[in-house]
Amino acid sequence: MDQQIIDIEARTWRLDSTDAKWIAALEAGKVLHFPQMEFALDEAEKQILTPAAQAPGTRSITLDARGRFKGAAGDPGQQAVIAGMIGRFRAQAQDLVHSLLPAYKNTLKMATTSYRPLQVETRVQSWRSDDKRLHVDAFAGRPNHGERILRVFTNINPNGIPRVWRVGEPFEEVARRFLPRTEPYSRWHAYWLRAQFKTKKVRSEYDHLMLQLHDCMKADPEYQKTAKQVTIPFASGSTWVCFSDQASHAAMSGQFMMEQTLHISVDDQYDPQSSPLAILTRLKGHKLV
Repeated sequence: MDQQIIDIEARTWRLDSTDAKWIAALEAGKVLHFPQMEFALDEAEKQILTPAAQAPGTRSITLDARGRFKGAAGDPGQQAVIAGMIGRFRAQAQDLVHSLLPAYKNTLKMATTSYRPLQVETRVQSWRSDDKRLHVDAFAGRPNHGERILRVFTNINPNGIPRVWRVGEPFEEVARRFLPRTEPYSRWHAYWLRAQFKTKKVRSEYDHLMLQLHDCMKADPEYQKTAKQVTIPFASGSTWVCFSDQASHAAMSGQFMMEQTLHISVDDQYDPQSSPLAILTRLKGHKLV
């Protein structure tokens, strides 16, 4: 398997320069790893590195694109510290992406920023929601018609514990393996889902296929064990970036992480033909959106 993790020795969130090879690797579904890029915390922020910072029954603490803050526990003062930390991470993640991918700057759309203080290993989830299984990101209720999902992650664990991922085979290999198992797309069913408010908009054939790939990967225990993959411990104080709809990944262990999600149109990529939409369109032989 080609190298799926690209190490970059940069320490500052606003890069002095970028490299066409980094951009091509990222858009090909590889993970860019910045082992020296730390998200530094002040003393007040260090005090909220505790699972108790998260409200019971929530998946994470979030700040959405409209500035709505959700999922935090504690008194107003503690919640203000958490919100400030998440907002500061959002700004630094944006600096990184804009300097890494300057052509994206005017078209990139900010999405949710998350603080995840819970331990990965203790989460109890269904097989479909279990992110400890190799998968590509796709969401049943949020069709995106090919729009890319770009994510920035940082491990802020105060005890030096790594965030352990598995990173799998390239997207086209995943697609060739699992497309024969996918169920046919039904436009009628897609409209029915929208009419029942089960999706935010009509699910395209692309969205249908991505969900099928996501589910087929997670539902296959033999694939999870034998697929080409590497295990990487992302150290505390490190940052990594990937297109999570393209990089096959699984989060195996760790606690205390920051995550920034951004979206961009396929047409605004440096190389649109490297996208999952372009790959699936070639393999299926017809338009998918």
